[in-house]
Amino acid sequence: MSEQNEGEGASTGDAPQPPAQQAAAAGAPPQGRRWGWPVLLAALAAIGVVLAIADTALYGPALGPYPAFLIGQSGERTISRATPNPDQRFVRTRFPERVAFGAPFGNLGTVSPMQALRAFLSNGAGLVLLALGVLLLFPNRARVAVERLEGRHGPEVALAAGVATFLLALGAVLLLRFTLFFLAVIPVILLVAVGTALFGIACIGLALGRFLGRLLHMAPAHPLLVALAGALVVFDLAAIPYLGVVALAAVAIAGLGLAVVTRFGSATGWTFRDLDW
Repeated sequence: MSEQNEGEGASTGDAPQPPAQQAAAAGAPPQGRRWGWPVLLAALAAIGVVLAIADTALYGPALGPYPAFLIGQSGERTISRATPNPDQRFVRTRFPERVAFGAPFGNLGTVSPMQALRAFLSNGAGLVLLALGVLLLFPNRARVAVERLEGRHGPEVALAAGVATFLLALGAVLLLRFTLFFLAVIPVILLVAVGTALFGIACIGLALGRFLGRLLHMAPAHPLLVALAGALVVFDLAAIPYLGVVALAAVAIAGLGLAVVTRFGSATGWTFRDLDW
């Protein structure tokens, strides 16, 4: 019998590998890490609902302008008690929208879980859809802005530029108020400022999602999924009782400054060389 040649026959490396070894060889994340992003999104959504419930309890029925904007108007209504009808055997009751907690929780007022859920599904979903829409319309510009934000002293520069831009816009609006001919320019300035800040907020949301992915060692995911997590973080910051208005204002001003510094995500950005030609 002739000996088998070295190049003939099947070797041990040619045997089919189990799916687990194939996934490890291909660099696929473990099974636990694949569920990391869904779990993170569910946790951020739950935090947003809990914070909205806390807003309804701490602000009380007399909501201010910001709580009314964030969680909506109070759903309290005074209903007169009708005379009981002895012939009526069954009374239909609805799920209570406001629940009062007594001791040992203290006097926290009334809690409205349904109103908080509506606030999350309306305002929270609106913020998320606007942020994702901006990223879908301007993907290249958003990438440039996020790279600038993740660079050295990126957040500080964006916040400082946002404060300067906000003060300039506020001064322009105050000056235009004393004129009659340019009074119609004020809504245009406000609309441009809101649109610019929205672009910056979307980029900040994407940067926050990327930061969470690196911090928690998450598996690679779709950029829109990462941006969704960052947008939920922005909503959770805005829903913090009493401090949410400060957090949302800081994010909006930083987004405005980020858009200005990067020239709305332009690759060149602002430079004084444009004034020398």
